[in-house]
Amino acid sequence: MRELRLPHLFAIDFAVITMCSRLLRVCVTLLVGTFVSYGVLLQGQAIPSTPAAQPSLVAIQQLIDRGHSADALKQLDVLAAQRPEAEGVERLRGMALYLQNDLAGADSAFAAALKQNPNDIDATQMRGVTLFRLGRPAEAIPLLERSHEWTAATKADPSYVLALCYMDTRRYDDARHAFAAQYGFAPDSAAAYLLAARMLLRREFLPVSQEFAQKAVALDPNLPMAHFLLGEIALAGQHTDVAIAEFEKEAARNPLFGGVYDRLGDAYTRSSDYTKAQQVLQRAVLLEPTSTGPYIQLGKVLLKRQDAAGASTYLERAERMDPSNFMTHSLLGQAYRAMGRTEDAARETRMAEQLQAGSEPKLSNVK
Repeated sequence: MRELRLPHLFAIDFAVITMCSRLLRVCVTLLVGTFVSYGVLLQGQAIPSTPAAQPSLVAIQQLIDRGHSADALKQLDVLAAQRPEAEGVERLRGMALYLQNDLAGADSAFAAALKQNPNDIDATQMRGVTLFRLGRPAEAIPLLERSHEWTAATKADPSYVLALCYMDTRRYDDARHAFAAQYGFAPDSAAAYLLAARMLLRREFLPVSQEFAQKAVALDPNLPMAHFLLGEIALAGQHTDVAIAEFEKEAARNPLFGGVYDRLGDAYTRSSDYTKAQQVLQRAVLLEPTSTGPYIQLGKVLLKRQDAAGASTYLERAERMDPSNFMTHSLLGQAYRAMGRTEDAARETRMAEQLQAGSEPKLSNVK
């Protein structure tokens, strides 16, 4: 084989390099031409833009849960402008408006949600609750009867609201059944009657409350708190002697319950038996040392007995425990005035007036 000399190798390399350089120039020219042609084709045509991200129902629900109802409503307006409107938009609108206390607007939104999906449990529940708050319990009942189970979106116990609707429409036995369902009681048990009696008393349905409490005692004579509740019903009806008898029956069955001695003290005070009132209130204080009620009652009793110094001792204790109770400050003002401490009396009276004024409902808050 003939050996290549060095000059010949250099000549071959130079030729290869020249050829590669020409090929590269051709490729670049073709590539630039392609880009220019593509640019000409695109002239006068709008380049499609990426669509803006739409708010999701999950994100809007989170806004509502965090208390940002106004922001949620703005995003819901964006979704509502789409056609067809997505299911769930009106339900969330109702939730947001409900939290803003726009009950009429919430009712309209929940009604629209139910037109989209009559089986929407959350919208059904919330429309029932909204109608109850609007003072339309008869319309709320069918909705709440269909949807009285808890869901992740439940805002108020539907069984409780349903029971209130039954009460307002004088369906007391149905109310008892609804309360029993809420607490897991048998619907016709002594516990169910007693629970319903308690709820009826709270809303000042005194005759039927008394009837149900008496039925509870008839079903179970030893039922705890039954005679206590009968005493409270009697006291609410200004039947002081009956109240005292019932409270004493409860104390005999439930001797370590401090609340019964507190209520007995109130009943004895109303009947002007201040000695017995003081005696039972002392028992209440020993059993319930962290409750302000017995201390305030003792202050009231001792003021009636012209013992202002003793009254101030109990009332000062109550004030330290709960400085926001206007009754405590009012009674303290009376005690200090009787003791000649006029500046302290004026301060306490002024504080009582301020606290009482602050606790009164304002017309703007009434819905």
